[in-house]
Amino acid sequence: MDDAASRDLLRHFDDLPDPRAHNILHPMENILLIAIMAVTCGADDWRAVHRWGKAKKQWLATILDLTSGIPSPDTFRRFFTALDPQAFERCFLEWTTQWVDANRERLVAIDGKTLCGSGHEVSGQKPRHLISAWCREDHVVLGQIAAQDKSNEITAIPRLLEMLNLEGATVSIDAMGCQKDIARKIVEHGGDYLLAVKDNHRTLHEDIRFFFDDAIEQDDPHLVKLDQPLVELDHDRLETRQVWASGDVAWLRRQGHDWERLRGIVCVQGERQTFGPRGKTTCERRCYLTSHSPDKVGAQRLLEMVRGHWGVENSLHWSLDVSFDEDQRRLRCGHGAENFSRLCRIALNLLKAEKSVKVGIATRRLNCGWDNDYLLKVLMNLG
Repeated sequence: MDDAASRDLLRHFDDLPDPRAHNILHPMENILLIAIMAVTCGADDWRAVHRWGKAKKQWLATILDLTSGIPSPDTFRRFFTALDPQAFERCFLEWTTQWVDANRERLVAIDGKTLCGSGHEVSGQKPRHLISAWCREDHVVLGQIAAQDKSNEITAIPRLLEMLNLEGATVSIDAMGCQKDIARKIVEHGGDYLLAVKDNHRTLHEDIRFFFDDAIEQDDPHLVKLDQPLVELDHDRLETRQVWASGDVAWLRRQGHDWERLRGIVCVQGERQTFGPRGKTTCERRCYLTSHSPDKVGAQRLLEMVRGHWGVENSLHWSLDVSFDEDQRRLRCGHGAENFSRLCRIALNLLKAEKSVKVGIATRRLNCGWDNDYLLKVLMNLG
């Protein structure tokens, strides 16, 4: 791969403004590409990014103009600490649009994650809290935006929605994002919503819960439900799920629950039975608002969307914690924590897209570090 090809890999980041005003020794494309490659190969801080670059210098010289050598750890740190995270995110979003098939039905799960290591108790600095959008069907991080803390998700989520292409998508959000303004924003941008309802809307939650308690007990024939509950046996536990939904929402509006294009309410019951000496059975019902008509989408699809929402936890947040050690990273200056997290999400998208090696993400990172040809194969998805 020559210099022209390496620049083509970064074409989506051409409009990224260089935060350096003077003493520019290393080209910005060198810093970006080395950082992306190093993080993809397993680097988890700026020192490790530099050490990876030093170890691969001879090979990198066939790709990049290394007249000034490999940037130092402080150069990487200063660059990404000063880099405008919003500008970086705009480039990231431009890149991720190529991954999504906008012509098919898709679920966009939105959820927050705190970067635990980015806080400092002594100085009173709070950890950075990031809101991410995850496309279940394409297994890709679509976007990310920072909030001051978990309580500020309500104000951060609309800003993230503004940046996404939601045409034809269903957006799922947990109870924190169950807000009328957020539902309106989703609809205005051409999407549908599935919002979890809990006690942060106590009256609404109780009204829906009592409605389903009565309807289920009376076996209301108008309820949309699965013909047979979904039963799954996993190791030492048996899980049974059933879903009920209703398109009868006029009574909610009469009681003042006026949500944009509200067409249905959903109740999902999960019963878990564990075996062994301490075996027990637990049962939980969760409620949702949706702009989908239950009669049209059906109970099976509604259950798939409810379960699909947790892909943002299992496929994104879990991978970032386990495979990228994100919670242990101690980056506290400027925008360093947020921008390094974005590098990790770039790497995660690249690694998930490469499916020729049937191993986990952590092993794919190692494989990239061991095998330059495999790394280039992974990087081809960046162009």
